[in-house]
Amino acid sequence: MRILPLLAALTFCTPVLAGPKDTVRAYPTQKVSADTYVIHGPQGLPSVANQSFMNNPAWIITADGVVVIDPGSSVQAGRMVVAQLRKSTKKPVTHVFNTHVHGDHWLGNQAVLEVWPKATIIAHPDMIKQAKAGADAFWLELMSSMTNGYTQGTRAVIPTVEAADGQEFKIGGKTFRIHSSDDAHSKTDLMIKIVEDNILFTGDNVLNRQSMNLRDGTFKGVIKATQRALDLDARLYVPGHGKTGDRKFVTEQKAYFDILMTEVRRMHDEGKSDFEMKPVLVEKLKAYKKWAEWETNLGPQISLAILEIEQE
Repeated sequence: MRILPLLAALTFCTPVLAGPKDTVRAYPTQKVSADTYVIHGPQGLPSVANQSFMNNPAWIITADGVVVIDPGSSVQAGRMVVAQLRKSTKKPVTHVFNTHVHGDHWLGNQAVLEVWPKATIIAHPDMIKQAKAGADAFWLELMSSMTNGYTQGTRAVIPTVEAADGQEFKIGGKTFRIHSSDDAHSKTDLMIKIVEDNILFTGDNVLNRQSMNLRDGTFKGVIKATQRALDLDARLYVPGHGKTGDRKFVTEQKAYFDILMTEVRRMHDEGKSDFEMKPVLVEKLKAYKKWAEWETNLGPQISLAILEIEQE
């Protein structure tokens, strides 16, 4: 795992008053379509202030039950999601999709299975492999450390069913079509399209007005996944972080990466170093400077872009 800047942010003070029975404070639910609900988490790193909750959990009500996508970062966050979900329907959760291996999206699985123990949890095969190989423990510790112990009591409930690119899951009259990649945001990513509703869940391959942490992925893969999302021409896009919307924010992300990679390639060919490139890119990308985590991720993105270009 290459999350050194996150590890550097960890604090080592006395744990906050939290424990296994706690629940993240409630966040509002948005009904984005007839059967689809999203909780848009705050943007930023896990922290004491956000109680580790900062992704976009969602659920889709089908004829037979409920399908959850990315129930959050901890059992405490997952319990909040379950409570909000139960306000919208009395149907049980039958399936859970986890879009990738980063723990802020899937460590809430535990809370879903506390209530619906027969729910099937589905993910990219490499996400399952990484979780079993130690990513589970890494993310449990990271979430706990960054929240001063708030997420203690969370257990890693690893998905058991693999999802392949192009595979379709027919659930309660709805078709969940998988668009997966092994070289994008985390190299373990699923994008999930609800065919009948023309809604695409992008996971962290596409974010809305948030600069991407790409330390576990590749620019080439994310640019390809972003274009794929556009080619799927969804009516609605639900990003891993940021607000749900139309294709405009997907197009904005593509433009951001096109500028960054074009400029890094040009300056690399001129023999410039990363610290010489950054001021130029700050100016070239100034339209995006209000994006969440822009200042945090721009420098690492430049360095990673250089490495990727040199490996071509």
